[in-house]
Amino acid sequence: MSMIRDLRAAVRPSRRRDEPPYRYEKSAPACTNSAIVDCGVYREGRRVSEHVTPAEAMAGVRADGGFAWIGLHEPTEAEFAGIAQEFGLHPLAVEDAVHAHQRPKLERYDDTLFTVFKTVHYVEHAELTATSEVVETGEVMCFTGRDFIVTVRHGGQGSLRALRHRLQDDPELLAKGPSAVLHAIADQVVDGYMAVAGAVQDDIDEVEIDVFSSGTNGKGTGGKGSPKGGDAGRIYQLKREVLEFKRAVSPLLRPMQLLSERPMRLVDSDIQKYFRDVADHLARVNEQVLSFDDLLNSILQANLAQAAVAQNEDMRKITAWAAIFAVPTMIAGIYGMNFDYMPELHWKFGYPAMMLVTVAICCGIHRGFKRNGWL
Repeated sequence: MSMIRDLRAAVRPSRRRDEPPYRYEKSAPACTNSAIVDCGVYREGRRVSEHVTPAEAMAGVRADGGFAWIGLHEPTEAEFAGIAQEFGLHPLAVEDAVHAHQRPKLERYDDTLFTVFKTVHYVEHAELTATSEVVETGEVMCFTGRDFIVTVRHGGQGSLRALRHRLQDDPELLAKGPSAVLHAIADQVVDGYMAVAGAVQDDIDEVEIDVFSSGTNGKGTGGKGSPKGGDAGRIYQLKREVLEFKRAVSPLLRPMQLLSERPMRLVDSDIQKYFRDVADHLARVNEQVLSFDDLLNSILQANLAQAAVAQNEDMRKITAWAAIFAVPTMIAGIYGMNFDYMPELHWKFGYPAMMLVTVAICCGIHRGFKRNGWL
């Protein structure tokens, strides 16, 4: 149990609620290749080299053991070609790593595991609108071999710098080899999903409160309590963002199950059991994301129903007032026909009497509509 606590403490540092799970940190390249963020050799869990090239790192590993960890950020084909040749990476996986925009997946090429993770970052916003960006995605791709791990990042988030430092502070864990790094990356990515899911839940709760409270006070459009015209746009925007979130989470379920259940030569047996914990958290986030979609559908239907009710109320008001104004229109139309023999036409009090009758009829109709809730 102590080993489990140490492992979780190494890969899951405490994080403030308002702190984004990933930060992109620019740094000077450790090697001549401008895409390389860091390049180091680890032996018995400790870093034994600084400022080496991938070729020098692999030469040291082959001579004295250990493993090399090379981190890159958005490399070009030319920048990645030498590293791919040095580590014997498969051309198809190299193409995916360079061009990015891949689904989360796990593939095996000879003695190398190629893993793709989608990183998700919550975009802070003062107010959710119909055009607000809620989640921003990036990618982390890992080439895991017996004595090396190559990580390729795309996007402005998903930095592994802090993770590398935490792992270096835990030599016992790093001594497990490249699979320990792969697990730490997977755990950090899934922890990021959990943080984003909580933030998205807050946005959905806010929209839900706005929609369901809009019909509790007042009636009709334009007044207090009437449905907001922008609610449907906000809900559709949230649905699009949740869909993007879902595309990052759901496809990763199968790779995590494989890493946690299927014995693999490239994954240390002591590390493999910890992938079950990652897979469990990922399944929990996936269920939460699926519930987001169902909840947003319900909120959208409620919003549309409220809009239909408001329109019906408006139509009833328009119909009621049209009926009221029809009375003086009809009376004025009759007396405007200029017949000689019409009731009270030559009576001295005919005009005020007819006005009083008109007002009385209109008031009676208005009272009837008011009593029935039409006005």
